[in-house]
Amino acid sequence: MKSTIKWTGDMSFTGTTPSGHELKMDAAPEVGGQNSGPRPTELLLYSLAGCTGIDIVMILKKMRLELTGFSMEVEGTRADTEPKKFTDFHIHYSLEGDLPEEKVVRAIQLSKDKYCSVSHSLSANIVASYSINGVKGNQTL
Repeated sequence: MKSTIKWTGDMSFTGTTPSGHELKMDAAPEVGGQNSGPRPTELLLYSLAGCTGIDIVMILKKMRLELTGFSMEVEGTRADTEPKKFTDFHIHYSLEGDLPEEKVVRAIQLSKDKYCSVSHSLSANIVASYSINGVKGNQTL
């Protein structure tokens, strides 16, 4: 994969992803940005959730299970000192549908341990939890 990102002034950058989508990034006003786009670290959180979410949907479909709703909340903890890297991530998956808990757990574990290329590119600790139809799951993964 290859992408070209161009500086557009102040702290703003625009680029086109390898799949052809335009993306803009910017910094907060207190560091010279105009708040005209997400921060790169915000995109990292978004990328982690998107990668594992796609995995889980694909795995559950292969198990012939049908989701009626799915959302994720991802939280990242950053170090206090430079380079202020992410040290921990917690992803909570909220799934809706007729979904056996053991199959949901298996799908999350497969994404976390085997398939999600974004999570495997990070050195931070990643913890996952889940709820099915609003009921908190029995395991933290």
